[in-house]
This record gives sequence, structure tokens and C-alpha cells, in this order.
Amino acid sequence: MTYRIEGVYDAIADRKRRDILDLLREEPLNIAELSAHFTVSRTAIEKHLRILQDAGLVESERVGRTRILRANPKPLEEVWNWLTSYDAFWTERLDDLKQAVEKSDE
Repeated sequence: MTYRIEGVYDAIADRKRRDILDLLREEPLNIAELSAHFTVSRTAIEKHLRILQDAGLVESERVGRTRILRANPKPLEEVWNWLTSYDAFWTERLDDLKQAVEKSDE
């Protein structure tokens, strides 16, 4: 499946969608099981799911009359790579700050 990275960022920008991903990361659920975790309507959850599916972050499989939903972390790989570059940036800045503080204490 192809996805646009912008769609991945848009999808994870919303707290409820991140909560949905967290639940589906723990275990596959059907829409009724997933909806039971939220106070919003099933229709609202389905709208969030469409955004997550369009971003490639959620996959569904029909089992009988039920759709089973699962998290697909693969599209998050590019997000992770981008964020880890900032981890190195902040680690370097904190090391510089530590050295400056230690030098001023001398």
C-alpha cells in the first residue's frame, strides 16, 4: 500500500487517533470493541479510522461479518527517522550546556 507521509503526520496529529493506534497496537479489535473505549459516537470513531486507514496506519480484514482492525506501524518509520535526527540535535545541545555549566563552576 502506498501512502503520503503528510497523511501520516495529519493522522497522528489528533489525540483520539493516537489513542486508537495505541489500542490497536495492543491487540486487533472490531469496530464495536474499539468504540467501547471512547465516549464519542461509533460514527466519529469510523471517521477517525478512515483517516488512519488512508494514512496506512490501520489495516482491516473481514472475518465473517466483522471487520478486524490492526495497527500497521510501517508508515511511522519515516516519522521516527525524522524525530531521531532531533534527538541527536538535542543531545548535542544538552552536552554543550552541561560543559558550559561545569566550566562556569570551576
